[in-house]
Amino acid sequence: MASKGQKFKKYTEEFKQMILNEYYGGITGATELSRKYDVPYKTIINWIDKINNPQRFLGAGQKRGRPKNSEIDWKERYEILKKYQAFLKAQRERK
Repeated sequence: MASKGQKFKKYTEEFKQMILNEYYGGITGATELSRKYDVPYKTIINWIDKINNPQRFLGAGQKRGRPKNSEIDWKERYEILKKYQAFLKAQRERK
């Protein structure tokens, strides 16, 4: 977890590509590249994972949860809730 006020480094795409080319070229490993370019080891591993497993990272920028422009308006939601409460009440009365 990030600490309060922590700054993160931004790396250019050219820099990332240069490191990945060295890695995939078999010149050095991720640990050596980490030391050589002063980039955290885990960062390089994450870049490699994004290349190897792109489907896992496709939705990374998308927000989670119900979209704001929901097709059901609040009146419909209220009616659905009232019907559900009536259903639950009927179920309790059966017992």
